[in-house]
Amino acid sequence: MNVSNLLSPTAQATLLLTSYFSKASSETAKPLTNAEWGHFALWLKEKSATPADLLVTEPKALLHLWHDGRISTERITELLNRGHSLALAMEKWQRAGLWVVTRSDPEYPKRLKARLKTDCPPVLFGCGNKALLNAGGLAVIGSRNASEPDLAFTDQVGAKAASEGIAVVSGGARGVDEAAMLGAVRQGGVVIGVMADSLLRAATSSKWRKGLMDGHAVLVSPFYPEAGFNVGNAMARNKYIYCLADSSLVIHSGKKGGTLNGAEENLKKSWVPLWVKQTLDENAANADLVAKGGRWLEADIKAFTIADLIRPVSTPRQTELFAEPKPNFELVGEPEPVAEHKKEAELEKEATEKECEPVISESQARVDANDFYQLFTDELQHLAQNPITLDELIESTQLHPSQLKDWLKRAVDDGVVQKLQRPIRYQLKPLQQAVRDSGRG
Repeated sequence: MNVSNLLSPTAQATLLLTSYFSKASSETAKPLTNAEWGHFALWLKEKSATPADLLVTEPKALLHLWHDGRISTERITELLNRGHSLALAMEKWQRAGLWVVTRSDPEYPKRLKARLKTDCPPVLFGCGNKALLNAGGLAVIGSRNASEPDLAFTDQVGAKAASEGIAVVSGGARGVDEAAMLGAVRQGGVVIGVMADSLLRAATSSKWRKGLMDGHAVLVSPFYPEAGFNVGNAMARNKYIYCLADSSLVIHSGKKGGTLNGAEENLKKSWVPLWVKQTLDENAANADLVAKGGRWLEADIKAFTIADLIRPVSTPRQTELFAEPKPNFELVGEPEPVAEHKKEAELEKEATEKECEPVISESQARVDANDFYQLFTDELQHLAQNPITLDELIESTQLHPSQLKDWLKRAVDDGVVQKLQRPIRYQLKPLQQAVRDSGRG
């Protein structure tokens, strides 16, 4: 087959340099990773060249200017010489209904580019309605071994999203992912599945057939379409699920694993808001995610709409750390504040912008510096259970860097936390950790 009829020269070169066309073990030259491709593509741009310029009989005229110990010109040349393998693979994938979108194509998801910059995958393999890649929606994430009540709740979330015309973004895996997507599919809703493995098999699976044929589903993967399950790939694709969505909901997270790691990365990078389903499971990390910045979701499925979860969540003010005590969760579906409170909040925001200083309420103004510091050390009891950097503390507390540094120095002197080196991080001292743990019992 003629690959030129299916792919632009730039797309061909991108595929040749970044993708597998057979099982990894049989490839002699390893395709460029996302980071390597980003580095190489930036160099091409600086040279006023494109990947398509490498599709010549002798690319060495351009490559002789390339010098990188990690990516040799021999490796690049060998990857470019896989045209026959590319043609055979594309013929096979096309017969199964697969297509390819590269970062240079107009259909490439805008959210991925905006949020991941050069770390977004250079190639996406997919099947179904390409236009849905830019639909946004609610990312639904959770365990492969979720309980029956959690799966039933997830199915209802999927159906609710469909009824509201909001897409469900998930990973297509057994458990929560599948329950959310199938719940939406049964109601004729839109689903976006980011597969970590076996895209080719999923493209012909009966469970997704109706959605794919109706134009209500799209399945994509940044990995070789015939790849089997791989833990590294499963972990790596989590960020793509978040970054294709407008908001996210964790149904159940274990104390370790992909769900937890993906949610923590989303909180750290602030890609989308993170909602967390309430649970009584002591082995779940749901409460930990709320402590790190997630928001509790109302337990009653009828008490909220999916649109509630999509609406932008306001960024906490710098003084929120010292606000009046309130629960560490927010319920969807609570009544709006009265008009007077809204007006007061608007005036407070204007004052902040004019004075460029944090706004402190009257009740807070009566608290002296020692009380502020005490509240800060109380926060450290859960923020610094594990080593945490200065930047992460700034993000979590919303404090001014100079104030944070002063209090951290005092906390170190007081024996509340210890300062770790290379890199600099802060962690509860063993005694403080023991006291905190004993308090739990």
